[in-house]
Amino acid sequence: PPRNLTQLFKWVNNWTTQRPISLALAMSELQFWTSQGDCEVKLRLSELGPAAEPPVTVHQMFKRTVEQFGKHTALGWKEGEQWKTATYEEYYQQCRAAAKSFLKLGLERYHGVGILGFNSPEWFITDIAAILAGGFAVGIYTTNSPEACQYVAENCHANILVVENHKQLQKILQVEDKLPHLKAIIQYKDVLKEKRPNLYTWAEFMAMGSDVPDTQLDSIIASQRPNQCCTLIYTSGTTGQPKGVMLSHDNLTWTAYATGLHVRLTDANVAQESVVSYLPLSHIAAQMVDIWLTMRVGGATYFAQPDALKGTLINTLREVRPTAFMGVPRVWEKMQEKLKSAGAKSSTVRRKVATWAKGVGLQTNLSKMKGGSTAPASLNYRLAKKLVFRKVRKALGLDRCTKCYTGAAPIAKETLEFFLSLDMPVYELYGMSESTGPHTISLPDAFYLTSCGKVISGCETKIFSPDEEGIGEVCFWGRHVFMGYLNMPDKTEEALDAEGWLHSGDLGKQNTDGFLFITGRIKELIITAGGENIPPVPIEDAVKEAVPLISNAMLIGDKRKFLSMLLTIKCQVNADTGEPEDELTEEAVEQCRKLGSTATRVSQIARGRDNVIDTAIQEGIKRVNDKAVSNAQRIQKWIVLERDFSIPGGELGPTMKLKRPVVLKMYKEQIDNIYKEMVTPSTPENPLPPKQ
Repeated sequence: PPRNLTQLFKWVNNWTTQRPISLALAMSELQFWTSQGDCEVKLRLSELGPAAEPPVTVHQMFKRTVEQFGKHTALGWKEGEQWKTATYEEYYQQCRAAAKSFLKLGLERYHGVGILGFNSPEWFITDIAAILAGGFAVGIYTTNSPEACQYVAENCHANILVVENHKQLQKILQVEDKLPHLKAIIQYKDVLKEKRPNLYTWAEFMAMGSDVPDTQLDSIIASQRPNQCCTLIYTSGTTGQPKGVMLSHDNLTWTAYATGLHVRLTDANVAQESVVSYLPLSHIAAQMVDIWLTMRVGGATYFAQPDALKGTLINTLREVRPTAFMGVPRVWEKMQEKLKSAGAKSSTVRRKVATWAKGVGLQTNLSKMKGGSTAPASLNYRLAKKLVFRKVRKALGLDRCTKCYTGAAPIAKETLEFFLSLDMPVYELYGMSESTGPHTISLPDAFYLTSCGKVISGCETKIFSPDEEGIGEVCFWGRHVFMGYLNMPDKTEEALDAEGWLHSGDLGKQNTDGFLFITGRIKELIITAGGENIPPVPIEDAVKEAVPLISNAMLIGDKRKFLSMLLTIKCQVNADTGEPEDELTEEAVEQCRKLGSTATRVSQIARGRDNVIDTAIQEGIKRVNDKAVSNAQRIQKWIVLERDFSIPGGELGPTMKLKRPVVLKMYKEQIDNIYKEMVTPSTPENPLPPKQ
């Protein structure tokens, strides 16, 4: 807000020149939501604070960045062993050229441009160009089947599909005849293996719009409004068909502004932020961090290799040394496993020093977390930093990183404590596609283990219908709340209430300091045959913490007489396919040795083949059961499966989130066997009646 009269005149002048005509209409005539792609919505503006920031379109934000930081590096990518870069001025011009080519190909207003491929400059350029040309930018998961690609392309009336390579092209060619709106396909990597009508290379595509006048594109850009849809994010469809989450220009630009402010990102003219792009861009978390937040502050985005999650990410991190890094829980868990494995191979002296340093690190950071002394760091801490912490950060490529984040799925407390002990706080954030990514974020001076932080400035949280413990449905309010689901009015009304609050479907509570704690999902709640409501995630996390050998745990018990659990063991992953293999990880083998088992493969442990491991698992589960709040929350039976859950296997979604309905279907036989001819287990609290 303006602080004096001069600023006030300047602010009003900027606002009246930037504010598009449609927003001058009485906003009360519009609704907070719509399910139609060509409609406008009412924005949740405030009179003061971040929510009072004047609304702008994607083009307006991009243009401002080019004017302020045009000569700064915007994108970095590798060609062979060499890093190549593009400035914001070059990036902007390429987006304009691509937008003109989309117009040449016949992209219609409010029609989709589907993008199917790994993160790259071409992905970003396609996304932004689709928006500038008046279409919808639509990311498609690279793991999608041809049928899933068809559903998304048809749902958004895609005129154009942009694919990475021959493998992704084949998916589209299999369903091409079922896509009546499709006019062209562009392949942005590798040479075309065949020539077909309306199939173009990236070079052909980029040159195509050279004769389209700038005035034609500028006219379309000028007609765009901040409260119109520009991007579709398709939910991963873990509970039915994917839904097209409609995000407006304002959703993207305001969320980038408010989040950057909240986490204190620095503008490029002060100190340029840099990130590594590797998470699926069809997910809002990656888009917000890699494209929009970075653009807002003039930061640089460097692209990892397509096999990043198969092991090469660490190399990119060491080369780029990002200032901010976002990892889903599985990424942090993998780093934890590698560090533990390396530590186990160290000399006795090094191990003792590391153990001492981690103890110092954990206590120092827990003290900071609880609002402890701001006095100068202790001698022990300074020594531990020099001997251990700096070396670990450097080895991970995170020595310049002041903002390490985790989100998209629950993370184990043990993993958070592990990195905290290495003086690397991993800050949890929470949100959803429907809130344009983040809603609450932890900060260096405001974090709490197992909490996902405090609400972003300019947004609000409401706990709907809380129980006696203060747990209820988490609801969101703010300019980050989506427009609605494309062509799904019923689903939209389920998500947004009459007052415009977004109902997340998550259960949670807030403490007196405003920290939000997520306790589970309403749809994931297990309701036993006895009528008890049980959130599965805390119990699953407790088992994984009690038995470090466990990779994934899934609680079963909906409409059942007792709880049981499916377990998987930590194993090696095929670097090419992402499929879980039979060999155990080094860390798992080490744990087996400590327990007295000689197992080196999952097949030697699964289905009760190793009594030593079975005993260790049972003892761990007993420790978890001992802390259960009621008998109904105790795990009575469990089984170790033959293979770990994975994305290729179908049990995990693109962000490594457990697809519970899929797992229930896939392992139905094993689950039925657990409960077959079983009476309710007898316990002191629940004795069986004596036999007659």
